[in-house]
Amino acid sequence: QVQLVESGGGSVQAGGSLSLSCAPAAYSYTTYCMAWFHQAPGKEREVVAAITSTGRPHYGDNYKGRFTVSRVGNTLSLEMHSLKLEDSGMYYCAAEVTCYGFGEIDFGHWGQGTRVTVSS
Repeated sequence: QVQLVESGGGSVQAGGSLSLSCAPAAYSYTTYCMAWFHQAPGKEREVVAAITSTGRPHYGDNYKGRFTVSRVGNTLSLEMHSLKLEDSGMYYCAAEVTCYGFGEIDFGHWGQGTRVTVSS
């Protein structure tokens, strides 16, 4: 059952920018913690950025200073700049009642992901 729907993935050259969006399929996540996760090929899913219902952000170390997370109610966005080859992979939107933590296990609501490909 799809709970969240991501959009905006695609291909971009290294150093370029891309924006992602996430919206709920049905349920309202307005009061939830929402987050973006990145899964590179052959690697575990890691948090890119999370944001509380009041707009307080948290960034993964690999993405600080390059990516910006924001939300308007239910809709979550991610602005990605200075993209690197290692930023390629699947990007997933996730939500949970609160920001208990920032690991994959801390989020119970997920989208199916959108693919980002960064080329040289």
